[in-house]
Amino acid sequence: MNLHAEILKEHSKNQTMKIVRYVRADKKRFAELMKLFLGNEYRITQRSAWAVSYCVEEHHELITPYLKKMILNLKQPNLHDAVKRNTVKVLQDINIPKNLLGLSAEVCFTLLSSKTEPLAVKCYSISVLAKICKQEPDLKNELKLLIEEQLPYSTAGFKARARKVFKELEKLY
Repeated sequence: MNLHAEILKEHSKNQTMKIVRYVRADKKRFAELMKLFLGNEYRITQRSAWAVSYCVEEHHELITPYLKKMILNLKQPNLHDAVKRNTVKVLQDINIPKNLLGLSAEVCFTLLSSKTEPLAVKCYSISVLAKICKQEPDLKNELKLLIEEQLPYSTAGFKARARKVFKELEKLY
């Protein structure tokens, strides 16, 4: 399968799942998908993000060699929302290695504090940061403060995520 061509062919759940079934747990195929995801073709990175997320959901171990690059990619300007959303979703769903906790926290705090990030990116960032706080409890107050600042202007989804995370954070001390 030519992943590049298949990604361009159509942007749908069916097409995404076709790609995911092709990649499965194959490290070489996943490497090809990650090359497209971390590349500089805007439409390709956008469309491959969904497939990357589903592949990692099924096979967490696939992301390990690419995790640092994936996190650093979040610092790129003009990154498609789908890339940010699916990257932070992956971070939410995996065990982040200790050596990448600081970088992950930095990126997620930046995304969460942004006035322009979409709700899903912020909500996933909250969950990632809550998970990091379990290992680095000193970040708890900073996370709570940042969430509290945004509550008066936020949506029901954000408030629900915030309530859940506040309960988790209370258990840390």
